[in-house]
Amino acid sequence: MERNDVIEDLNKLLRDEVAATETYRQALDKIRKDYGHDSRFQDLTRMLQDHEQAAAQLRAHIRQLGGVESQGSGAWGTWSNTVMGAARLLGDKAALKALKEGEESGLKDYHAVIDRAPAEMTDSMTSIVAREQEHVRQLDRMIEAA
Repeated sequence: MERNDVIEDLNKLLRDEVAATETYRQALDKIRKDYGHDSRFQDLTRMLQDHEQAAAQLRAHIRQLGGVESQGSGAWGTWSNTVMGAARLLGDKAALKALKEGEESGLKDYHAVIDRAPAEMTDSMTSIVAREQEHVRQLDRMIEAA
């Protein structure tokens, strides 16, 4: 696979991660006052931090390849921000399902790229996938409880 193709794939993943961080941050900011000490809020905060860390890792990979990092979140970020803008999140099954859909979409994108990525990047990408799979499981539990 060509270097430019790898950079393009990594930038797609980066846009997904930026969209996820924007979405989680917006949702958490809306409920911080009422739910800041709630364990579910803390779980969602950890998910946000995982996405921030994933974005940082992807940026490093892109720079390592001599590429230029995408700056925005693209269409997925615009849609998810719209959905989360109207949501109350905790106790709102639709909002939690939207977060889960975002996680699942990101997982599909990682699975499409991971086998084509350079060997030195697959370990970090595999750990990102594992964290996002855990996010899906946590969101499933929150949806059941809502």
